[in-house]
Amino acid sequence: MSLPPLSRRCLRPLSIGGLGFTAIAYVGIDYLRHISPAWHDQLQPVLWAALAIAAVLRVISYKYWSLELRAAIPFILSLIFMLSALLFEAISVRSVTAVLGLEWHNATAPLPDVGQWLLLAFNEKLPPTVVDILRARIIGLHHFLMLFIMLAFSVLFDSIEAPGLGLGARYMFTMGIGRLLRAIAFVSTILPSPRPWCASARFKVPAQPHRWAQKYYVPYATDSNAIRHIIQHDFAYAVAGDRGLDFQPEWGLMNFLTDFLRPTASEASSSWLNLLKKAGGGCNDLLYSGHMLVAVLTAMAWTEAYGGFSSALIWILVLHSAQREIRERHHYSVDCIVAIYMGIFLWKMTGFLWPTKNTARDRKLNKLAKIQNRLLQAAKDSDMEEVRELLKEVESSSQVSQKPKSKAMWLFSGATIFCTLVMVLLAFTLTSDG
Repeated sequence: MSLPPLSRRCLRPLSIGGLGFTAIAYVGIDYLRHISPAWHDQLQPVLWAALAIAAVLRVISYKYWSLELRAAIPFILSLIFMLSALLFEAISVRSVTAVLGLEWHNATAPLPDVGQWLLLAFNEKLPPTVVDILRARIIGLHHFLMLFIMLAFSVLFDSIEAPGLGLGARYMFTMGIGRLLRAIAFVSTILPSPRPWCASARFKVPAQPHRWAQKYYVPYATDSNAIRHIIQHDFAYAVAGDRGLDFQPEWGLMNFLTDFLRPTASEASSSWLNLLKKAGGGCNDLLYSGHMLVAVLTAMAWTEAYGGFSSALIWILVLHSAQREIRERHHYSVDCIVAIYMGIFLWKMTGFLWPTKNTARDRKLNKLAKIQNRLLQAAKDSDMEEVRELLKEVESSSQVSQKPKSKAMWLFSGATIFCTLVMVLLAFTLTSDG
């Protein structure tokens, strides 16, 4: 005699796909804004009201508040870490645009992108209806963020395992790491934008390059003999151009950001934070795509925590979003490809430190399955001492210390923050010496 396999999913109220249908309804109703604004205006408030009422009713009977409270501190720390990473990324976004000046952006051609060529070729071969679907703005960045929020809140309906704050903490922690690595990548090598007019439309920065670019890049950029000479001597030999000094704002302790943000005189009244908020996205923060990183992390979280047909649909939407990023020339193909496998890698990596699943419960079930015959035999023999010993084995199997994982997680987080601070201090020192 063997015990039937246990599956918590079959006991969940939304196991028939309620969360998946809700996600589809959200994306579908929001897309109505493009094809039927009147229906969109009527249906969207109804959907949000229904979701809000359902969540409030479930909060009253929610049984896992103790788990949520234990996850609250990691959630807050992860939020702070992610916001710090986003701030560092925002400074870097403007910096890579400002360092070369608007003249370079307006004059530099985009890189050849085979993915863009293929999409244009498909437009000629595929039926017009298919092409229209590929061009449709079905899903965007805010949709993927909202889908994750819906996933986290579905813990109220036992659709995913508690705590929801734990899943949110892992998502933000992974996002923070991804954003830091992304900033390091696009700062390392500045790629020309697929949209040459982007910098002039979004940023007010000087037309001339920064003094670093004038010294280390401009004299060698278009002269092959100069490039050969600098390779042979490994020393910047050209005299830097003198095209005027940059405007110096009064930012107090944050004046060191002037070399990175390069404000103009017309922005004299703006603080450094306002400059970052007005940018509305970058032009040269390309490798890898931040939008695709958010999309992939949402798809990974959905697949691991919930699964089912809805996660397959979300991955289809991820691919649709990727081809649209390339089609509309917000990114090169390589930006989206790298973002997809970086998102998968980072989510899997943080899984070792911060598992979404209840591993202690899984260990209990595995141990119980192994000793079930012995347990049944002891119960038949009325050997209560043996039953107690076997139950102790089951309990002890779930008590593997979680401290190594917790320590590893915080050490990793601390190391990442430390590396970021070192980079900022190094950049500050170099610009001060320059």
